[in-house]
Parts: sequence; structure tokens; C-alpha cells
Amino acid sequence: MDFTFSEEQLAAAEAARGVFAGVAPDAVPSPALTTGAVAEGFDRELWSRLAGADLLGLLLDERYGGAGLDAIALCQVLRESSRVLARVPLLEHSAALATLQTYGGAEPAERLLAPAGRGERVLTVAAHGRTGHDPADLAVTARRDGPDWVLDGTQTAVPWAFDADFVLVPAHTHADRTVLALVARGQDGLELAEQISTSGERLAELRLRSARIEAGHVIEAAGAWEWLHALLATGTCALALGLGEQVLRMTGDYTGKREQFGYPIATFQAVAVQAADRYIDLRAMEATLWQAAWRIASGAPGALPAAGDVAVAKIWAAEGVRRVVQTAQHLHGGFGADTDYPLHRYHAWAKHLELSLGPAAAYEETLGDLLAAHPLS
Repeated sequence: MDFTFSEEQLAAAEAARGVFAGVAPDAVPSPALTTGAVAEGFDRELWSRLAGADLLGLLLDERYGGAGLDAIALCQVLRESSRVLARVPLLEHSAALATLQTYGGAEPAERLLAPAGRGERVLTVAAHGRTGHDPADLAVTARRDGPDWVLDGTQTAVPWAFDADFVLVPAHTHADRTVLALVARGQDGLELAEQISTSGERLAELRLRSARIEAGHVIEAAGAWEWLHALLATGTCALALGLGEQVLRMTGDYTGKREQFGYPIATFQAVAVQAADRYIDLRAMEATLWQAAWRIASGAPGALPAAGDVAVAKIWAAEGVRRVVQTAQHLHGGFGADTDYPLHRYHAWAKHLELSLGPAAAYEETLGDLLAAHPLS
């Protein structure tokens, strides 16, 4: 299998490095010292720079002003963003746009995709369900009422909902199907209640009470939700990888300078072995990430559906990023808890990413179900 990146994918990563080069991970107050959210909204200045570099429409076709790239290119950019803890809805926005383009109707696509690709409209996705452990598409019900759809239910931990113009919400119908509703922020019957993530970011509990959505803003195509969820989960793996790589780099720098008994502690066997184990975790996270992204981008068949590769990647990402930040804290000693040093911020973000879209155990269960349904010969 050849995982060599194309010139276009490498160019997207290079452009992202240029945009994120000046971003400081400690530009907002520490979540450890803040009782509420660390900021009211996302980094609008950075969002504008991403739009200027044509990184918000990576997955859009050229007719919408996009680059026409794939999930691999998006994961390259997300990997760079998490190295600096970039506070932008890049994953949710990009995944929502790609889903609207692939599965949505002509009217919302023509009206929304081009301005959203320029950053003039912001989209997010409600993908966590009621608790973060139950299927997100069962948290909201959708029923037909004349030409419209009526939505009822609650989604928790919706990222950037207070800033987004639209939220893409999965909902369950009486016919046991999942639809995706494009809900405007000012929609009648929509209420947002503030929640705070471990990283200090402002999330929302999204409550829908008989919210009436016109049929043109509801995606009924089979497989749309599954594809969107797979892209979100794979993007989360890319964020975890970039964060973990930055944390291990910080740990290497620190242990190479910190001395005990006249020697850098990086030369001690116990320290070196722990760092080596975490490096192995990161390489496994990387390999499984690109396998999942390639399956999504190419649609290539495999022994298991693409959901199996996504599950393996998410298991490694969730458990791997947790081990990386825990080891980093241990090897930094008390310095790792210093709120003037950014490591504690990476730890908080890692915990959020570990549980985002479900913990490793949920994906182990999914993988088990897939293996039972598709026994390997």
C-alpha cells in the first residue's frame, strides 16, 4: 500500500503550516484558572487567514471556489492546527460542507457552499447525542408534517454552536432512517444552553422543540450520516495526532535540557524507554489515521467496511493521545502543572479529543460488531 501524499495534499499541509506559524497556544486564559469559557467565540482573525489561504473549502468542488481535495488533505491541515491548539471550527465546518455537497439538494448547496468556503458562513455539526455515548442520530426525532420536517430532541456538547450560522443535526425518523437537518441558529424552536469543555471552550446543549425545517434543508440520502460521522471521527484522529506529536516534541526538548546528577534526564534509561513507547503510539496513530482517511477518500473496498478502519484509528487516537500527555506530565515533573507553561493546555485538549464522538470502548464495540458481521477468512 502506497501512502505517499500527492503534491496537492502536501501543498495544503505547507499552506497550513504558514497560517498556523504565528498562533500561540496560550493566547486565551488558562482553562485551569477560568471558571467559565476561556473566550466567547472562536479565533475570527485566524479564521480569516484560513479563508485567505483557501483552506476552508478544501473539500469543495472548483465550481464553489474550492480546491477539490479529499479527506487526506483535510487531515493534513487538521494535524497542523492541533499542534498550536487552533481555536477554529475547521473540522466541523469542512465536514458539513463536504456532506452538503455530496448528499444535499441543489438549493442549499448553491446558496451556501461558496460563501461558506470563503468563511462568510460558519457551519458546525451536532454529533455527540444526548450523553456522548449513545448514537447521536437517536437523540433527535424527525417527522413529516406537510411539506416540512419537525424536529424534537436534545444534542449535547455541540462545538461552536453559539458562533455558527447553521448546525447540521442528525435525526431519527419513524421509518428507522437517519436524516440530516440544516438548522439555522435563529430557527424557531431552537434553544442553546451553555456547556464548557475540559479545554475551556464554549459548547452548547442544543434543544429542539417542534422546530420546523423546510424539506429543502433536510438531507434524506442513505449513508449521508454514516459518511459524515466517519469523516468527523477521522478528523478527530488527525487532531489527536498533531497534538500528540507536539507534546512529545515539548517533552524531548525539556528532558534534553533538564539535568539530574549532572546529566540530562533524557539520557536515563527509564525516561528514554517511556518516550520511545509514546513514539510508537504516535506512529501507530499515524498509520491507522491515513488508512481510515484513504478509505474515505478513495471509497476503496476492503475486508471490512470503511467504518472498521475508522474504528481502529479512533481507538488508537483516543488511547494513544491519553498515554502521550500522561507520560509528558510525568516526565516534566512539577513543571508540567505550571499554568505559565502550555503543557496543561495540551492535556486538557487531549482529554476532550479522547472522548470526542465517543471513547475508545465505543469503537471497540463497533469493531466487534463489524467483525461479527464480516468474518475474516
